[in-house]
Amino acid sequence: MQIRVINPNTTRGMTDTIGHAAQAIASPGTLISATQPAHGPVSIESHFDEAISATGVLEEVAAGERDGVDAYIIACFGDPGLLAARELTRAPVIGIAEAAFHMATLISTRFSVVTTLGRTGIIAEHLLEQYGFRHHCRRVRAAEIPVLDLEDDGDAALTRIIEEGRRARDEDGIGALVLGCGGMADLTDEIAEAVGLPVVEGVTAAVKLTEALVGLGLGTSKVGDLAFPRPKPFIGRYAHFSDHEASGNDETR
Repeated sequence: MQIRVINPNTTRGMTDTIGHAAQAIASPGTLISATQPAHGPVSIESHFDEAISATGVLEEVAAGERDGVDAYIIACFGDPGLLAARELTRAPVIGIAEAAFHMATLISTRFSVVTTLGRTGIIAEHLLEQYGFRHHCRRVRAAEIPVLDLEDDGDAALTRIIEEGRRARDEDGIGALVLGCGGMADLTDEIAEAVGLPVVEGVTAAVKLTEALVGLGLGTSKVGDLAFPRPKPFIGRYAHFSDHEASGNDETR
């Protein structure tokens, strides 16, 4: 089983962190390839960053289709480009926020999210509504750390996340904590031990959900809105999308 884990930002150190965490949790026989776009923001901290990064995610999925990848994980908590990526492939595509919310509801009736910045916390709140998990989440909390601090000042960032996690434990009446950034993928055990709650991290949760979907023989439906995009010309810098699966976009297949 080949799973491609796509870090939508362009920071190699974070891609490596995400890839190592994914491979460590993967079952024997699952091959993880961690990739990132060639172009885009070094971190994703806004709607603007997400919009720019989504094109890079789609290019990585298109490359994965040529490589025979079995499933994809979008390793940013905003799940940028998720539905568009599903349109490009029959393989499962899972976003890490979506995966973490699902897993948290299986082990607790209430959870809180600890993310990086307040503004990205608002984006997480939008996703909770979109995915139908808002009534399970007591609060989205921000440690107020820039995403790249997870790479550049890891000890201080971990301390802030733990402090916010303890406040969530003491104030929110929750049974589990969700980590709201792909860059936290290697911090789960330390945070769980310090906070004393089950901690759900989206990259690792997505790996196990992806393995389950592939094992069940379930892929993205090509009936309805997730059918392959209708072939059409693309102009300028996106001209390479004109040829994507041009001979295979038959919704009846």
